[in-house]
Amino acid sequence: MSRRAVFAALSAELPRGAEELSAVRGALQAADLGVLPEWDLTDLYPSMDAPAFRDDLDRAEAESRTFAERYAGRIAEIAAAPDASTVLGEAVETYERIEDLMGRLMSYAGLVYSGDTTDEIRAKFYGDTRERLTTASGDLLFFGLELNGVEDAVLDAAMADGPLARYRPWIEDLRREKPHQLDDRTEKLFLEKSVTSSAAWDRLFNETIASLRFPVQGERLTLEPTLNKLQDPDGAVRKEAAFAIGDTLQANLRIFTLITNTLAKDKEISDRWRGFKDVADARHLSNRVEPEVVAAMVEAVRAAYPRLSHRYYRLKAKWFGVEALPYWDRNAPLPKVEQRTIPWAQARDTVLEAYNAFSPDMAGIARKFFDGGWIDAPTRPGKAPGAFAHPTVPSAHPYVLVNYQGKPRDVMTLAHELGHGVHQVLAASNGALMAPTPLTLAETASVFGEMLTFRRLLGQTTDPTQRRAMLAAKVEDMINTVVRQIAFYSFERKVHLARAQGELTAEQINELWMSVQAESLGPAITLDKGYEPFWAYIPHFIHSPFYVYAYAFGDCLVNSLYGVYARAEPGFVERYFALLSAGGSKPYGELLKPFGLDASDPGFWQIGLGMIEGMIAELEAMEGAQPT
Repeated sequence: MSRRAVFAALSAELPRGAEELSAVRGALQAADLGVLPEWDLTDLYPSMDAPAFRDDLDRAEAESRTFAERYAGRIAEIAAAPDASTVLGEAVETYERIEDLMGRLMSYAGLVYSGDTTDEIRAKFYGDTRERLTTASGDLLFFGLELNGVEDAVLDAAMADGPLARYRPWIEDLRREKPHQLDDRTEKLFLEKSVTSSAAWDRLFNETIASLRFPVQGERLTLEPTLNKLQDPDGAVRKEAAFAIGDTLQANLRIFTLITNTLAKDKEISDRWRGFKDVADARHLSNRVEPEVVAAMVEAVRAAYPRLSHRYYRLKAKWFGVEALPYWDRNAPLPKVEQRTIPWAQARDTVLEAYNAFSPDMAGIARKFFDGGWIDAPTRPGKAPGAFAHPTVPSAHPYVLVNYQGKPRDVMTLAHELGHGVHQVLAASNGALMAPTPLTLAETASVFGEMLTFRRLLGQTTDPTQRRAMLAAKVEDMINTVVRQIAFYSFERKVHLARAQGELTAEQINELWMSVQAESLGPAITLDKGYEPFWAYIPHFIHSPFYVYAYAFGDCLVNSLYGVYARAEPGFVERYFALLSAGGSKPYGELLKPFGLDASDPGFWQIGLGMIEGMIAELEAMEGAQPT
């Protein structure tokens, strides 16, 4: 849309306040970016009030009840029968089909809600759908519990061949949950109460964040555009945005503190009942990763803080001509480097070209997201902040949400989320039960896609100043992915361990936050007053406790994986596609073996960290170090 068209569309009524003025400026910005796509959810359902959605919801409930009536209380008997593989195989197939149907319904409701979390109609639609599907899931709950109640030898015999053999990976995954499994009635109570416990607090967080407005430059912005201002070329704008974030979060800190306290206690209760010893053990189990592997990674990253973040920010402070940078300049663009807005079409072409250079098949899958209406790109009031790729279900296709504002980092975010999308498309052939990928590998394709895009752009850049800026931006992204996420993980551990001793005040949580930030960022970043409540807007702490270390795991893994690729080893692309196509059907250790990688080796993490260190060394070695 041209600027003239934007003005024509808005000329019927002049803006009456800051909200309208912000909308006008946002529309003009979108005009500079080109036409930004909004996703088309009709591949799932035509609309919230579509008969197809209502009928499928009714069918999901009915089929769940029928499944329970047919199989509940009979799994041990069926498993011991001569035709166990056939009958149990049919049962798992039916269960998988119902799971796919319920996943489609919940995915649609979740995506509609993500489009505007402040819309009461969408919020009610999402809440009502979740309630009904939670009840339906309660009818299915017995199945996994009874399968785990079958003796291992009996179940092994049934899985030896026949229809049930296909589902062995899923059943073996299920068995890992067995030590922490409760009786049927308690499990059902936990499931049904989740609607009014953790899920309700999750929703409160979403709607609170979406409703906040941050005053910057005469506008009242939502969170995402305000965070974007921290990358503005003007230091005064960055400072104003940082103060707006800090002041607004501080004004709402009571509610964020209550949410955090409640969810941490809710998790502690669940962990205690299930017999988990450590606050992160449940996450490690769901990730199918050994706690000692995570501990080794965390230790390696924390030991590398001085060689990575401390060292880089010292260099960046030198470029800015100061001893230490204020926290609002941590992600600032380098001085004296031309900043430009990257139109959507250029971002699309950049990512597709990078993917195509690696594999035309990979680019072909990514292109479907652009051509099929699978991406929602504009920022708008109420829209979920950040970015994600939602796999939906194997019978449909993934969707990607980004908040595109034309920054170079936005291009990398697009490459990242499309990597997820490609992974999800390739894994879909495993079916609803085995397509989901554990978090240990969930970030592999996304970070690899980012690296492909970055390396291609860097290889095409000959201007020393631009090359330095690109390399610095990539180092910052990697520090944010590795160092910062491990600091987040350390913060979460401190919060959950402290909450076990009693409710935490906002000041106590602030102190825990500032302690890990000071340790990870180092002396070249000044954590001025106002930064204390920045923990409150980070959604991972609320929605997925201890998820954050998966980013560091993925980045270090991909750095090692990219090193194998850079050596031009024959057959790499085929092996890479095999890894992505496996979904959750194989453990991460088995999938890494063809590349000669072993995450249980303590030296493994040094490979990935060494790549970041090498980039910092390259920046230090550049002539003059100071951008010209």
